[in-house]
Amino acid sequence: MKISILPKTILGKWSVGLAISFILFFALLAIFAATGQEGGNTFLSNLFLAIPGTLAVVSAVATFFTGIVSVIFMKERAVFVFVAMIIGLLVIVFILGDLLFPET
Repeated sequence: MKISILPKTILGKWSVGLAISFILFFALLAIFAATGQEGGNTFLSNLFLAIPGTLAVVSAVATFFTGIVSVIFMKERAVFVFVAMIIGLLVIVFILGDLLFPET
């Protein structure tokens, strides 16, 4: 078993690329929030926050699942793929925690 830093398979590269896109979308969301954008009564009240937030979550979930498929089926053993999978798993755990235990 050989462990490398960079992924060798297509799905491994997609997983790392999606993790990078998650970081970029999350940074864009943080920039919009820091410049004074505020949410409203509904999720789509402020599209400057809703669109990057949604794209960040979708990227993170896709990162996790493409990483899992590349590790299990394609035997990918790159460090960046495992880091990307951890990022995706943390976002999934955060979402599940928010859905299962909502604030009242």
